[in-house]
Amino acid sequence: MRKTPRFSPEVHERAVRMVQEHRGEYPSLWAAVESIAPKIGCVPQTLLEWVKQAEVDSGARKGVTTDETQRIKDLEREVKELRRANEILKLASAFFAQAELDRRLK
Repeated sequence: MRKTPRFSPEVHERAVRMVQEHRGEYPSLWAAVESIAPKIGCVPQTLLEWVKQAEVDSGARKGVTTDETQRIKDLEREVKELRRANEILKLASAFFAQAELDRRLK
């Protein structure tokens, strides 16, 4: 089941941009996040994760990008569906093979 996002992508981008623009005015990234998060209406930890992910997506920080994460999820879903289809085909093959053996004996 998919969780619906509480914040729109526009708010998300705006909050990250605000942190990046005002980062130099604060002694640390966390101080900037703590100052801006209440203005957006989210907790500082959430905003910090958004900022870190934006840095990964832009290449400023190492990690798995959002696009790569989505691709991995899609591939995992496809593998799961293919395994399920394989299992069905194996069962069907065994059923028809047994039916063929039963038919020849009569």
